[in-house]
Amino acid sequence: MRFEDKALAFSCAGDWLYGVVSVPEQPARRGVLIVVGGPQYRAGSHRQFVLLARQLAAAGVPAMRFDYRGMGDSEGDPRDFTSIGDDLQAALDQFFAAVPGMAEVALWGLCDGASAPLCQASLDRRVTGLVLLNPWVRTEHGIAKTTLKHYYRSRLLEPELWRKILQGQFDYVRAAKSFVALVSSAFRSGRSRPAASDAPISLPLPERMGAGLASFRGKVLLIVSGADLTGQEFLDMAAASPSWRRLLETPRVTRHDLPGADHTCSRRAWRDQVALWTSDWVRSW
Repeated sequence: MRFEDKALAFSCAGDWLYGVVSVPEQPARRGVLIVVGGPQYRAGSHRQFVLLARQLAAAGVPAMRFDYRGMGDSEGDPRDFTSIGDDLQAALDQFFAAVPGMAEVALWGLCDGASAPLCQASLDRRVTGLVLLNPWVRTEHGIAKTTLKHYYRSRLLEPELWRKILQGQFDYVRAAKSFVALVSSAFRSGRSRPAASDAPISLPLPERMGAGLASFRGKVLLIVSGADLTGQEFLDMAAASPSWRRLLETPRVTRHDLPGADHTCSRRAWRDQVALWTSDWVRSW
């Protein structure tokens, strides 16, 4: 289907934000708002978000991508993914204004762009779906366990490692220090000591995200890259948590695994598969 890219400028708390909406000739009633992970801007690595938005629009799904405050072309002070609730709300309002026939939206995010919606106090009722690609649940304990489990296993099979060892170029002292530090972190308690306040922000990131997902009543598409430590850390965390296992086993959650893919799905085949899964899913209900 033919579509048109339109530049957007809109206000958020006194700052101007900038984005692009891709509008099909016959827009579906459900669109996709791409939430950029940081530090990143609306084009994405290797134009990932540009290509995703255009592939969705070609399938009839309106798509918008934007820079939140402090990123890309947008004004304002830089901020992290836990504090972009106002930016998301402003972008949603602009998206609906730009596509008058649209009735609801799915938020699409990579890395901490996937984590951001689950860290907000509440989501707009017009948000009926979430697409989570390699969600960021980073803790020191979690990444240490994931690195030991996934990285070192594959590292032992790399010819380059054994070439360095045989040629005397391998730094045993540095490798040993790194390994000991990882083991120490991996077997340390995985839960941070909470602050004096019982506010949700005092909880570790995985628990805050779990609470956000539990309160969200819409549908969820989870996509995990097979060769990405961020994605594998998420799966390891979820497998070790009864509450997360229950959340991901509900019928409203659809999961796809992408074997061999890296964090940003940088190859065309991976990128196209993610776009196809997204467009099929967002039109499936």
